[in-house]
Amino acid sequence: MPRRGLQVHGRVRWLFLGLCLLLVLLLFAYLLECTPPTDLNLSAPGVEQYGREYYQALLQEQEERHLNRAASLKRQIAQLKQELQEMSEKLKVLQDKKEVPMVQGLTETKDQEPSDLLEYLHSQIDKAEVNTGARLASEYALVPFESFTSSKVYQLEMGLTRHPEEKPVRKDRRDELVEVIEAALDIINNPDEEDGAEEEGPMQRQLYTEAHFTEGLYRTERDKGSLYELFFAKEDSNSFRHVTLFRPFGPLMKVRSMSVDTSGIIINIIVPLSGRVETFTQFLNNFREVCIQQDRRVYLTVVYFGQDGLPEVRSSLEKLSREEGFSNYSLIPVEEEFSRGRGLDIGAHAWTKGDVLMFFCDVDIHFNADFLNTCRLNAAPNKKVFYPVVFSLYNPAIVYGNLELAPPIELQLIHKKDAGFWRDFGFGMTCQYRSDFLNIGGFDLEVKGWGVEDVHLYKKYLRSDVIVVRAPVSSLFHLWHEKQCADELTPEQYRMCIQSKAMNEASHPHLGMLVFREEIEAHLRKQAFKTQSKREE
Repeated sequence: MPRRGLQVHGRVRWLFLGLCLLLVLLLFAYLLECTPPTDLNLSAPGVEQYGREYYQALLQEQEERHLNRAASLKRQIAQLKQELQEMSEKLKVLQDKKEVPMVQGLTETKDQEPSDLLEYLHSQIDKAEVNTGARLASEYALVPFESFTSSKVYQLEMGLTRHPEEKPVRKDRRDELVEVIEAALDIINNPDEEDGAEEEGPMQRQLYTEAHFTEGLYRTERDKGSLYELFFAKEDSNSFRHVTLFRPFGPLMKVRSMSVDTSGIIINIIVPLSGRVETFTQFLNNFREVCIQQDRRVYLTVVYFGQDGLPEVRSSLEKLSREEGFSNYSLIPVEEEFSRGRGLDIGAHAWTKGDVLMFFCDVDIHFNADFLNTCRLNAAPNKKVFYPVVFSLYNPAIVYGNLELAPPIELQLIHKKDAGFWRDFGFGMTCQYRSDFLNIGGFDLEVKGWGVEDVHLYKKYLRSDVIVVRAPVSSLFHLWHEKQCADELTPEQYRMCIQSKAMNEASHPHLGMLVFREEIEAHLRKQAFKTQSKREE
């Protein structure tokens, strides 16, 4: 009986297999019957319209995009592997030091690895000068920030091919900054309890969008990661949202998110001056438009050296006061030889109303209302000082030499390679609180003349625990003026003055055209002679 049962079971199996094959054949025949005939004369839709080359180019573009994305991911994976390898080595060292059995040691390592990794990432934040400054050896050791908006990046490292203002932003950099802005918006619109958000319900809180992004700073240090400082504000508001993000060569980490109210922050603009009355009149026009008519939270301190030109300066300030009803200014005459550091020191000590945010300014500086808020946002008492990098304009007689007249100053304020350069070797313009200036010891008043006292003060901050924020600022311009390097300067000061004078004159191509002017004119004469000879023939 068992043998017969097995035979019946085998027959049923073969019968079932045959039915399956029959069903497959019927389905195949049905599909052949329903498939419409192919017309070999018809081309695929769109091929005749665009052509085969179009689709090949499209496929090639998609392939390049995927290859670039894959290469980027490979680099990130390699960096993460390196970080994990370093962490594994550290954990192994810690494990070897433990005097416990091997099994127990392995168990503890598994439990402690996430906390150790988090501790390591937070140590990277501390190294990146997010919460406190690092003591640096010289003015060249600081890694400056680059500033950006939603459409432009203002960069210091130009070389001969890059531009001081990058627009449109490179795709890889644009993707990075868009990701950062979106992450910051998500933090602001979905605040944690530690963010100190206002006590408003979800229905009352107004959401921030990319349109509310005002400006940002970022820098990347090879041994730490990328640090981002982003600022958001609603229209016609003096209240800002400040978000700090850090990418320790891995995913973004939120450091903090807080509100910054700038409505009560007064800026004391201190200008040391000697002569240059016409330039001071031009400075007052800019001051009137920006500080009095727009911002209204500014005090002006002018420290004037000598008597020559002093009556004209006093008259200009009194006229401004009458016309605008502005009385928040001081004119301090000094019967001494001009010293910029001495003038700024006198202006800082002349303030008697407690702590105040100071902007050390020169008479040939042009700025707008956006810069004043940038100044307020990037300086904090006992914590941060701001050293903006100004965009220095070249000699308009050379830049616009092909025109009969140079355009008005307002039209010269552009970020182009032939128009100017980022003055990254200058440390004279700075926003810092009076308390920090006094605590650090102020300027070295033994230094007289041009340039060196600014660097000395800058180095003091680098060697302290105060964070130094240095970044190019698009709304701060240094207007061209002819420089005179006095014979009384020391060799070091004279060298710096001549260097500044050369850098300030014109761009590399324009200077080249001036150097080879005779050669160019000779070439043009030869070409004109050849053309005339051909016509006579």
